[in-house]
Amino acid sequence: MIEKALENLNVDSQQVLLTPDDLKRDLPMTPAAAATVVRGRETVQSILDRQNHRLMIVVGPCSIHDVDAAMDYARRLRALADRVADSLFIVMRVYFEKPRTTVGWKGLINDPHLDDSFRIDEGLHIGRRLLRDI
Repeated sequence: MIEKALENLNVDSQQVLLTPDDLKRDLPMTPAAAATVVRGRETVQSILDRQNHRLMIVVGPCSIHDVDAAMDYARRLRALADRVADSLFIVMRVYFEKPRTTVGWKGLINDPHLDDSFRIDEGLHIGRRLLRDI
């Protein structure tokens, strides 16, 4: 009886999150995106195994909150990566959370509109679409 009185005492509402399978079905990986991932993983492995002489550089914003700015950054970084490809392998770090934030905005996945609406399903869609497009 006491346990029931304590269960979800401070919960205003509940919403079931979409599953990873639902998200993949809604936004399937394109063949071009899959090829990019495979090629990138192979290159990283060859650098780590010292079969590839290039230096790997991982760069990126602290936390993405503006999808258009992230795409612009990705395009510019791709152009730079192409210019220095003989000596450097540039990897764009894409992160959707605020890694050291304990108060305030938690990141694109949790609060995609920066308005405390916490539309996590939308955030998951926005994040997957951005990763697929990059």
